[in-house]
Amino acid sequence: MQIKSAKFTLSAHQLSAAPTWHLPEFAFIGRSNVGKSSMINMLSNKVHLAKVSATPGKTRLLNFFVMNETWSLVDLPGYGYAKVAKSEKIDFTETVGDYIEQRENLKHVFVLIDSRLTPQRIDIDFTAWIATCSVPFSLVFTKADKQSPAKTRITIDTFLAAMTADLATASNVLTSSSKTGTGRIDVLKVIEHHLIP
Repeated sequence: MQIKSAKFTLSAHQLSAAPTWHLPEFAFIGRSNVGKSSMINMLSNKVHLAKVSATPGKTRLLNFFVMNETWSLVDLPGYGYAKVAKSEKIDFTETVGDYIEQRENLKHVFVLIDSRLTPQRIDIDFTAWIATCSVPFSLVFTKADKQSPAKTRITIDTFLAAMTADLATASNVLTSSSKTGTGRIDVLKVIEHHLIP
């Protein structure tokens, strides 16, 4: 798949403010600072399309980007982000939940996980929750350039072992590096699959 155009459209604080279109949407979520914005920039081949920040929790809105004028990438707020009031954190969590559970044109969710870390309970819990929703999802282990492929494989195997057996078996697993471009084609193939009528 070739990305011929990519543009930011709008940010929504809640689901009711999301675009009223019928474009297929592909969302990215994960712990804060896992590389969601960098992933969107890599997929679009635009370095500054999505704002990248070293500060955890910078993305607090549902950010919509239109690709090839026919489908959309959605950058969701990271779960477990720091330095945000408790009430605000709960509000954004509900917004993400509403979006994933209710957005009819959401086709696939990419759950990003830092490949350098041992399994984090918040990632395990989120994966278990999203499995109860009616939207397909993939696990994307990010920052693979930061360590050897063998270490990344160990992280993936350990994470899958921490999941329930049926969910681990059914999970679609990808690896990525926004720095080297690893995984770009694989993610786009998943998107392309869901765009086929």
